[in-house]
Amino acid sequence: MDIILKPVVTEKMNLKGESLRQYGFIVDKRANKVQIKKAVEELYGVTVESVNTMRYAGKLKSRYTKTGLVTGKKNTVKKALVTLREGETIDFYSNI
Repeated sequence: MDIILKPVVTEKMNLKGESLRQYGFIVDKRANKVQIKKAVEELYGVTVESVNTMRYAGKLKSRYTKTGLVTGKKNTVKKALVTLREGETIDFYSNI
């Protein structure tokens, strides 16, 4: 099971990373905090202090087009907010 699906790279998360040492990740819905901590430590070679998780339910979306009403659904997502130990950082842009 791939635990970490992708990092959350937004302006708000970049500011949290610089000031609070917190980084966001989209993770598998079935993963728990211990598995997320272990995966981040192995993947990035850092020490994780704490993990907070959030679950966002999928929502129905609709829009009007020439052909009529088009409906769809956003996927259910689980996010993890990982706090690192003092002095450690993760650089997502190092291998661009």
